[in-house]
Amino acid sequence: MDSLKTSAAHYNDTVVRQFSIMAVVWGVVGMLVGVFIAAQLAWPELNFGISWLSFGRLRPLHTNAVIFAFGGCALFATSYYVVQRTCQTTLFLPKLAAFTFWGWQLVIVAAAVSLPLGFTSGKEYAELEWPIDILITLVWVSYAIVFFGTIGTRKVKHIYVANWFFGAFIIAVALLHLVNSAAVPAGLMKSYSAYAGVQDAMIQWWYGHNAVGFFLTAGFLGMMYYFIPKQAGRPVYSYRLSIVHFWALIFTYMWAGPHHLHFTALPNWTQSVGMVFSLILLAPSWGGMINGIMTLSGAWHKLRDDPVLRFLIVSLSFYGMSTFEGPMMSIKTVNALSHYTDWTVGHVHSGALGWVGLITMGSLYYLIPRLFGKKEMHSKSAIELHFWMATIGIVLYIAAMWIAGVMQGLMWRAVNPDGTLTYTFVESVKATYPFYVIRTIGGLLYLVGMLIMAWNVLKTAASGRAVKVAVPAVHPAHA
Repeated sequence: MDSLKTSAAHYNDTVVRQFSIMAVVWGVVGMLVGVFIAAQLAWPELNFGISWLSFGRLRPLHTNAVIFAFGGCALFATSYYVVQRTCQTTLFLPKLAAFTFWGWQLVIVAAAVSLPLGFTSGKEYAELEWPIDILITLVWVSYAIVFFGTIGTRKVKHIYVANWFFGAFIIAVALLHLVNSAAVPAGLMKSYSAYAGVQDAMIQWWYGHNAVGFFLTAGFLGMMYYFIPKQAGRPVYSYRLSIVHFWALIFTYMWAGPHHLHFTALPNWTQSVGMVFSLILLAPSWGGMINGIMTLSGAWHKLRDDPVLRFLIVSLSFYGMSTFEGPMMSIKTVNALSHYTDWTVGHVHSGALGWVGLITMGSLYYLIPRLFGKKEMHSKSAIELHFWMATIGIVLYIAAMWIAGVMQGLMWRAVNPDGTLTYTFVESVKATYPFYVIRTIGGLLYLVGMLIMAWNVLKTAASGRAVKVAVPAVHPAHA
């Protein structure tokens, strides 16, 4: 009987493999839609007069695909992989874990069908209508049961810091989704928000900013704290700093949402609270970045030869840059220039393409070979090429948007001596045109890099095989 028990103790990597592959697939789809709508802004006739190909329909499809399909699948894959290894136990309720995979894919397909058809709640990052919201809730509760159930049945006393970040991300996203999605159904694919006016805006941007703070930051910091030490072969630079980073970030992020509503009907004191907490947020964010980068102490030479490590470390550079830029843009005097301009688009994409994209790609390049019984990816040179395509693409994209944004802000508030506007709005659009073309080229380079990754993953998976990894015997010191 003992030998049977020992042979049955394997990590559940089937669901990890499924989510990892679909992260790559949805990454290609989401970025393809992104490049298409970027091209539409330069050449509007590309919508071909078809309503479901218009920018207004495809833009929420793009954001949902890259955040919840690409990013979401990557978070499921990495959290399921990490929690098993750090807890030295298999996933809690494996059938429920399988449901989270198929349920999440159903959510994504439902979004891909409903959004181009014009079914939307009109809420940023929460556009999906109420039946899909209910399915998201069911999947998310299942995810929480599997993740925290695995933590609860762990074979080691310690809970590794990556699991703290994954756990906080799961809890916070559940809270955000339930509160912001509260609505009164008015048909199968129509509903009205439970809130109105400035309260609706406040709830929406409490959700919207914390979707960035927890879905796109805390979850991916969980990846950072596991995969950078693993790939570098070094311990985390400061475990104490990682705990300080966790609590400071989790507490501070929740209060920063009002900075999206400067100069609106929101009470001025609420705007100021959002600004102050945004500025405080710089400290824990940079603490985490420094902790990740300094993990390479004594191993900097590995960056020369290891493109996977390069993805992981350069992502932290973009994380640091974005988390400096965000607080700066929350300052009211800066926001007066930046708000409603393409500077905001540049800021979002420096975080999304630079931080989220690169840390995900690096983590998947670590995972895929191990999930298919290979020592490394099919082509190391393809990883190198992908890294440079992605990096150059990001720089072109965000530089174009920064320049366009500052130019727009200055043109919109320029006045003649008699108090009339110096430029018409159309003149600012015309001046922005070349930067939209550059942005499209940058996005295209990033997409080509993703296609190279998809080819590399396909070749690696095809030449390997699904492997079962035994759960190691627990060391007495860990019992």
